[in-house]
Amino acid sequence: MKIVNISEAKTNLSKLVALVYRGEKVVIAKNNLPLVDLVIHKPEGKRKLGLLAGKYTVPETIMDEDADINAMFYGNGQ
Repeated sequence: MKIVNISEAKTNLSKLVALVYRGEKVVIAKNNLPLVDLVIHKPEGKRKLGLLAGKYTVPETIMDEDADINAMFYGNGQ
């Protein structure tokens, strides 16, 4: 494990990235207090579509207008 100060990390970022790529653990610290670990990026898996398929039904009246809501937006026809 290699612990480096922030200023050293700024100066030697490409070298630190190469170390991490080769498998070494790198910790970036400030005032000798570890702040962050430099790690290899791991892509997230693809999102699965249709997780709720068949578990929820949309009511037939979903697009019907509501008189109270229309009154709030447009007034009472005055």
